[in-house]
Amino acid sequence: MQLTISGHHVDLTEALETYVKEKLQRLARHSDGIIQANVILSVEQKIGHKAEAILHIKGTEIFAEQIHDDMYAAIDTLVDKLDRQLLKHKEKQLKRRA
Repeated sequence: MQLTISGHHVDLTEALETYVKEKLQRLARHSDGIIQANVILSVEQKIGHKAEAILHIKGTEIFAEQIHDDMYAAIDTLVDKLDRQLLKHKEKQLKRRA
């Protein structure tokens, strides 16, 4: 899986990049067909910390975003959303084969 992490109005520290990489590795156990992942971390004034991701998988793209007061919490819930969407996509693919 090719991973691209970018930041808007936030400094990407080594700890933050490592945290995102570790969390996204969790997604690989549900789908080995993830080709590319783009993660954008930003700090919006009056809104909070925003994490969004686009996963390019075989046949489609999956998008999710999460806003929270803490960047690490935003990343956690973002990965949970992506995990649920991947499982749903996987179930659809299995139903089509049957």
